[in-house]
Amino acid sequence: MRILLLPFQLAATHGRWLLVAGLCAAVAFPELAALMQDHLPAAVALLLFFSALRVGPRQAIGATRDLGHSLYLVGALQLVCPVVFAGILIATGWNSPLALGLALMLTASPISGSPSLTFLLGKDAAPALRLLIAGTALLPLTTIPVFWLLPELVAGEGVFGAALRLLLLIGIATSIAFFIRGVLLKNPGPASLSAIEGMAALTMAIMVVGLMAAIRPAITQNPGGLLFNLFIAFAANFGLQIGSYLLLKRKLPQQSAGIAVSAGNRNIALFLAALPVGVMEPMLLFIGCYQVPMYLTPILLRRFYRS
Repeated sequence: MRILLLPFQLAATHGRWLLVAGLCAAVAFPELAALMQDHLPAAVALLLFFSALRVGPRQAIGATRDLGHSLYLVGALQLVCPVVFAGILIATGWNSPLALGLALMLTASPISGSPSLTFLLGKDAAPALRLLIAGTALLPLTTIPVFWLLPELVAGEGVFGAALRLLLLIGIATSIAFFIRGVLLKNPGPASLSAIEGMAALTMAIMVVGLMAAIRPAITQNPGGLLFNLFIAFAANFGLQIGSYLLLKRKLPQQSAGIAVSAGNRNIALFLAALPVGVMEPMLLFIGCYQVPMYLTPILLRRFYRS
């Protein structure tokens, strides 16, 4: 059994570089990226499953006891910010794939790997876990005002239908994972938990190959657009992280890092499994670019968070 778990434990240990390898593979092998793009919804569901399997029902319930002070953070990050941004888009008439991609990013819950990213930065991952649980659970509700303000995101399919698909995706993936933890894997040891983290890291590395399918063609066909989207992605991601950390580090010194990581690293890919393909396809360039700062956070911002 140990031999079977060893590759996944190694994947967990070298998670930072595994994510970088996924980014490189996406650019180096465009045919593989195009193939993975067709399986992104399944990869998104699988990553949700591994994240819920790692957390388990007991830890999730335990985290909900401490969620009270996290609810206002979820409201600020996933409701207030995107609604204000949607208002800006309506007022200015800015209606482009990049604008809608930014709106979806602000609407999204933290990525499933946000606790792992926080841990890789040497910080307490518990605040990130609480925000992940609360943000993911409330996502079907917090998306409704944004979908209503920006109906082009649901392409006429109905605001509540899109929210319901999100709810079903989250509910099915977490229910299966919690059932396995509650019945088949009641008390996993450190080796088993490390293996689950490794499976999640491998899934993230494989998923990013598909998410960045639009990057390679843009290098030759639209380099200016690629650089601009990449610049906006870094500015949005690192801006949210740095701004949140500086704002909270004095009031919440032990929690500020986990909150900041969650604020910048959003699970925009989750919408690939819930929104129409025709809506998401024009945003794939921005979504692909957004993976770069996310996956490089443990490397590029390590010194910032330790300062």
